[in-house]
Amino acid sequence: MLNLTPSNQNPIAMDAFESLQGLKSSSKPLRKRFVYGLLALLLIVLFLPWTQTIQADGTVSTLRPEQRPQEIQSLIAGRIEKWYVKDGDFVRKGDTILFISEIKESYFDPQLVGRSENQLKNKELSVRSYSDKVRSLDQRIDALIETGKLKLQQATLKIKQTQLKLSADSIEYSAGKLNYQVAKEQFERFEKLHKEGLKSLTELETRKVAQQRAQASMLQAQQKWMQSRNEISDARMELNAIETKFQDEVAKAESDKFTALSSMYEAEVEVSKLQSQVTNYSIRNGMYYVLAPQDGRIACTLTAGLGQTVKAGSQIASIMPSRYDHAVELFVRPMDMPLVHPGQVVRLQFDGWPALVFSGWPNSSLGSFPAKVLAIDQFTTDNGMFRLLVVPVKGQKSWPKALRVGGGAKGIMLLKTVPVWYEFWRVINGFPPDFYTKKTKSSKQK
Repeated sequence: MLNLTPSNQNPIAMDAFESLQGLKSSSKPLRKRFVYGLLALLLIVLFLPWTQTIQADGTVSTLRPEQRPQEIQSLIAGRIEKWYVKDGDFVRKGDTILFISEIKESYFDPQLVGRSENQLKNKELSVRSYSDKVRSLDQRIDALIETGKLKLQQATLKIKQTQLKLSADSIEYSAGKLNYQVAKEQFERFEKLHKEGLKSLTELETRKVAQQRAQASMLQAQQKWMQSRNEISDARMELNAIETKFQDEVAKAESDKFTALSSMYEAEVEVSKLQSQVTNYSIRNGMYYVLAPQDGRIACTLTAGLGQTVKAGSQIASIMPSRYDHAVELFVRPMDMPLVHPGQVVRLQFDGWPALVFSGWPNSSLGSFPAKVLAIDQFTTDNGMFRLLVVPVKGQKSWPKALRVGGGAKGIMLLKTVPVWYEFWRVINGFPPDFYTKKTKSSKQK
């Protein structure tokens, strides 16, 4: 049976254990003071200021597009004849990198530019000849117009003269009719008087002769009058003929003029084509030498040796510009995008540069570099992130000069400063950082 009664308890010798002796000898007030001090320190830390941050990864880039590594391309197809550079060479803008020869049969002629210039000169002379012909036709048309005006004036005067003659002949014809009528009446009276025996036969015959003469004069005047009428018709027909002939000659001259103008315009089109062709040939001759677009170092030649053909637009070599302004491309999550704005302060940590970073206390961090947000993309990239362009801040710590494009970087964007306990509470509950708004002065304060 178990010996559980109080009377049967066996006392334990506490002095036999050294650990129990140490516990007895420790001071309880010192332990309490340590625990209370730790709690006080923890409480003080909870009320210390903590800077909220957004962390993002990125790469080192350049601010301007022309300062980034680029490929040198051949604008025309050709055959490689000679290299003037090798990998790692430093070149100036305009230095020759490569010489290529022609491979298209339409450009094999070594005198192609000169022959094209001769064709252009001949076409220009043709244009000048057509221009002179048009000028001559203009002068001919002017002369025809002046001549036609004179002939029309002459025909008009002739019509007026004929009309005046017709008026005179009409008056003469009227007078002839009147004389014939008087002579006829006198003859009739003398004939009556002769029958009555009052006039002799001689007098009657004299009146008859006078009547016949008057009739002959009337008929002659009538013939002149009718002839004058015909002359008026002929003069009018001649005027119409002159106008028709004048119009035909002017129309023919104008037709020749328009034909010459059309030929001149066609020749001018040919001249423009030949000018463009000569210019293209001249420019193409200068494209046989591939030149460096800017100062930089040849990073890599992408085409093999001599004798190889290259296509138009194919990559020949890559060049790294000698001067460039550093920038960093950071990629942030869409969740953090509303908290970022242009001009926001960023602390950067570059690969290869040791740093001791306290995200909550940026002023206590070592090895980080200041920056600010310059631009923000409005659309996500292929990785589902928003791209930020970050640049150095003037007047503050400069970035390392040994940075190279393509190196890694990590950015810490500073947000609102809050107590430590609030940051613990936010992280535990999964809340986003607080929105940070820049304070702006009112118009009255300004």
